[in-house]
Amino acid sequence: MEYYKIIANRITGLCRQRKLSINQLAKMANLKQSSIDNIIHGRSKNPKAKTLHKIATAFSLTAAEFFDFDELNAFSFD
Repeated sequence: MEYYKIIANRITGLCRQRKLSINQLAKMANLKQSSIDNIIHGRSKNPKAKTLHKIATAFSLTAAEFFDFDELNAFSFD
């Protein structure tokens, strides 16, 4: 699986767990809904760290916690 898809899955998975819509997440993260939609649908394959940090914070996670999950930890850039 490609890196950007793993990040998209992380965001959608956390939204499902916390029963949040993408629109709700965008408001909580102070981002445009289109920014998050672009990440989820693969149009933004390399989102800025600042954007991902805002998303993590909206989920009440640190950036480190946001990136610390099995699927990403197993990813190889090879």
